[in-house]
Amino acid sequence: MPVVSAEQPPRHRVVVLALDGVLPFELGIPQRIFGLARTTGGVRLYDVITCSLRPPGPVRTNADFDIMVENGPEAIATADTVLIPASYELGPVYEEGSLTGELRSALAHLRPGTRLVSICTGGYVLAAAGFLDGRPASTHWSSAAHFQRTFPRIKVDADVLFIDDGDVLTSAGVAAGIDLCLHIVRRDHGTAIANDVARRTVVPPHRDGGQAQYIQRPVPEAQLATTTTARAWALARLHEPIQLRDMADQESMSVRTFTRRFREEAGISPGQWLVQQRVERARHLLEATDLSVDRIARDAGFGTAQSMRQHLQAALGVAPTVYRRTFRAVDGKCSGKGSDKGSGVRLA
Repeated sequence: MPVVSAEQPPRHRVVVLALDGVLPFELGIPQRIFGLARTTGGVRLYDVITCSLRPPGPVRTNADFDIMVENGPEAIATADTVLIPASYELGPVYEEGSLTGELRSALAHLRPGTRLVSICTGGYVLAAAGFLDGRPASTHWSSAAHFQRTFPRIKVDADVLFIDDGDVLTSAGVAAGIDLCLHIVRRDHGTAIANDVARRTVVPPHRDGGQAQYIQRPVPEAQLATTTTARAWALARLHEPIQLRDMADQESMSVRTFTRRFREEAGISPGQWLVQQRVERARHLLEATDLSVDRIARDAGFGTAQSMRQHLQAALGVAPTVYRRTFRAVDGKCSGKGSDKGSGVRLA
């Protein structure tokens, strides 16, 4: 066994529990997101392993192939975080809200203080085990009503992409698992590392809006131009005053048409989007630079420190100085925990 030096502490271990009927896409999310997380020096920050309810062998998926899993449920005892993706074969867990004997035995391996995470209907397992009693939780919007009826002691929120309740985190459906895993990386190691993982995965580091925007959302007409050019133009000059008319001009649209199209594509208004992008710029500058709050307010486009404080308080629940103390990088590392409130996120 290699010797771990003081400069290289043991990696955080994420154990993913693969149940029969697992969705391969969701099963791959933690491997991808946590597997890419590295320090600026290239040191891996997480170990990710997969286990099943039985000794090593095949696990059925909801696709036309099985997967071979080498680790049995005893691997849960080694976990710092246990993550449960969705399965289409939850049986009595879904129908009656009760654990099977196999699941009960597997979860008995949990050590006190282990962080628990679910993606989509994987939350049914956490709920059936009692880990969500009295807590807020999310799941796929199509299962939210059933989830609430089955587990009335849970405060189900079907509007958000995920909920961070400290040691228990739950996400909405499927791709919201990416949002949640990126959030965990951000919470553990700061925005810079999470953004690097997002860039390498070619996904946004933070999605705007909750899952309500995906319920019967009309699709924009394909023959019409998008608002991509206007958004890129605005991102290049966030530090400047930006008028709605200026953005609409980039797409040669009227303000009314541009606003409608923008909301169709982004799920929020241009003004809301601009504020969110400026908040993200301010977060980055607070973490990565020693610039004063006044200078960051100007560079992020808020104009004054007071305006930036108001917007960060509304978006993140903390003042700029508090956020900087929480996430400020020191020697390539970050302190690790803080708030990340947004329209698609809920921290209890």
